[in-house]
Amino acid sequence: MAASSCLLLFLLPSLVTASHSPPGCKIRITSKGLDLVKQEGLRFVEQELQNITVSDLHGNEGQFQYNISQVKVTDLQLAFSDLNFQPQQHLVFNINNASISLRFRRQLLYWFFYDIGSINASADGVHIYTVLQLAKDEAGRLKISNMTCDASIARMHAGFSGTLRKVYEFLSTFIVTGMRFLLSQQICPSLEHASLVLLNSLLDTVPVRNYVDEHIGIDYSLLRDPSISTDTLDLDFKGMFFPRVREEQELENHAVEPVIKETERMVYVAFSEYFFDSAMQSYFQAGVLNIELQGEKVPKDLEVLLRATFFGTIFMLSPSVDAPLRLVLQVSAPPRCTIKPSGTSVSVSAFLNISLVPPDRPPVQLSSMAMETKLSAKVFLQGKALRVQLDLRRYGWGPVGVWGESPPQPTHNCFLLSRFRIYSKQSTLESLALFSLQAPLKTLLQLTIMPIINERTKKGVQIPLPEGMDFTREVVTNHAGFLTVGADLHFSKGLREVIEKYRPVPTAAAYSSSRPAEPSLDPSSL
Repeated sequence: MAASSCLLLFLLPSLVTASHSPPGCKIRITSKGLDLVKQEGLRFVEQELQNITVSDLHGNEGQFQYNISQVKVTDLQLAFSDLNFQPQQHLVFNINNASISLRFRRQLLYWFFYDIGSINASADGVHIYTVLQLAKDEAGRLKISNMTCDASIARMHAGFSGTLRKVYEFLSTFIVTGMRFLLSQQICPSLEHASLVLLNSLLDTVPVRNYVDEHIGIDYSLLRDPSISTDTLDLDFKGMFFPRVREEQELENHAVEPVIKETERMVYVAFSEYFFDSAMQSYFQAGVLNIELQGEKVPKDLEVLLRATFFGTIFMLSPSVDAPLRLVLQVSAPPRCTIKPSGTSVSVSAFLNISLVPPDRPPVQLSSMAMETKLSAKVFLQGKALRVQLDLRRYGWGPVGVWGESPPQPTHNCFLLSRFRIYSKQSTLESLALFSLQAPLKTLLQLTIMPIINERTKKGVQIPLPEGMDFTREVVTNHAGFLTVGADLHFSKGLREVIEKYRPVPTAAAYSSSRPAEPSLDPSSL
């Protein structure tokens, strides 16, 4: 018994860690963001309700036979609506005191009298209450997993015209009651299809696991179901990069978990050091953190300095004195990111091999030196792409750790120093001889190598938002171990536009079976 208790205590920390793996990326949508979604969502609901299909209504009352068909919604007034968070996993969409205007075709047969025409009707006091449950699916994608709906119509009235208007007014009780029942029965199925099918197709546009470039990919799968409070919706994403040559590789996350406390903006996105570390480790494992310069690609001033530094060795290699130089820079370990309130930096260790490359002869190594540098990193958004720009120079920051579209006037300056040093792998004496190369090599990295690296990261990586939704007024803020991007949202495309773009094209058979039959104008069919 004691042994089993000890075993349970030993396994408990690992079980807790497995059940709550820290996210590399976290997104918070606030009530302000939900208000924007409500505005676009209300337009989408109006479009869906306008496409309601109501079954034909037919019957008889004594010698009267009637048929109501071709029901069409002509106008909607959804003035009183609200969209709210409901803990723990729900969104509540509530519409009160709405009105729906209808127009439909009538056919009446009374003895030998046959009458056709149209009827304008209005449903008032429409109440629609829907609850959407949000969850992650098996692929780690956010989905609307369930929906409950309740719809009611307080009253309905119709206006009649034509030769048998008095007869229709006599039958209005039957017709209006039937139409109110049929209409109220179609509201919830229409919204259920809109939510579980159409809106879920919109959520399918959020990137979950996709390729960033030819070397690495990104895993944005949800780690758990969304967490909803009365004011916020929080989503925890894995936020892990992976090398395409080892797509199933998992990198353990030991970084600080991002904590979002702000609610002033519409949306907040947080990234931990793990997010950036996994990207750099993936590039390292893909073997792309190597750069070679040879011959004319070596800056002339640096070549002169290197030949002067290694003059004795080169002189002994006659007749290969004029052979071109080759510089090979190879990162020796995965770079590491450090995020502090004062700024973001990336620590890199590398080997620099300097060789002469005589024609038709094996290369002659002049020196093999180790390099350690700490690069300053500027993280910013461009559209929905998160980008990182690296720099070896010393630069100033605005308000500590804050970057925006147009940086405000700093209240005080904070400088982040880039560190750079080289030393020989062979001897201390050679390290002293290399001291004169430190400044030129740093300049080489800044002017030659850094543009190549920044060009590779220029595309950035997309933040997991649905298509048609973009950021505005972004502000990046540094914390201890993570950074946050606070922004507002706007719709560059409407929900309907994106949904129609990805809607499956129905087959001819499906279209003909789902299309309502045209009503008959033959009185004998009544």
